[in-house]
Amino acid sequence: MRFLDYLISWAIGFALAAVVIYTFFQSPVFMAVGGVICARFVPKHYQKFRTKRRLNDLRLQFKDLLESLTSSYSAGKNTVDAFGDASNDMISIYGEDAYIVKELRTICTGLNNNINIEALLLDFANRSSLDDVMSFANVFEVCNRQGGDLKRVVSETREIINDKIEIEMEIETMISGNKNELNVMMVMPLIVALMLRGLGGGSITANTPVNIVTKLVCIGIFAMAYVIGQKIIDIKI
Repeated sequence: MRFLDYLISWAIGFALAAVVIYTFFQSPVFMAVGGVICARFVPKHYQKFRTKRRLNDLRLQFKDLLESLTSSYSAGKNTVDAFGDASNDMISIYGEDAYIVKELRTICTGLNNNINIEALLLDFANRSSLDDVMSFANVFEVCNRQGGDLKRVVSETREIINDKIEIEMEIETMISGNKNELNVMMVMPLIVALMLRGLGGGSITANTPVNIVTKLVCIGIFAMAYVIGQKIIDIKI
């Protein structure tokens, strides 16, 4: 991540922790200490979130790449021309700075310098860590060396990725209600704490040693419940 990304993640972590801790403890000292501690752990999770989002974007772009390659192979073009045309198509769709455009530039440059397409695709697959790209690279390598039907390989790979994306979208729609319920349940402790203070529950909300320990345990339980809930609804295909 860039330094700006670290600043954003630190700010998000500090702000969230500060709101939660101040709601429970009403103490600027606890708020500052808790915010700093939580901010140290957020960049790792923020990096995973950004990586997952970028890989999803790259996979969608890769699907469109396969569609462009299918059209080129159907027109009887060779591999070099097919990837060159695909690069132009991706630029017109996603722009010069898209992830797939940068990868295609690397592939086209390698092809112009007599590097095997199999090596270039495997390098792309290893760096992206996408299973779909790795499967395509392996099948393409065998098919290209054995003289197989590249048009059919590319077309069937595109269809498989389309099916996976459609299934994931259906699952996402089915569990969207559960995600909303999980988020609402995580906000409820804050609402309860504010209600207790508004009702004058001084003995309950006071920062006595017993109350501090109890609040910390409760916050830890809810944090653990949120992590477990996120893992349950994170369904992978």
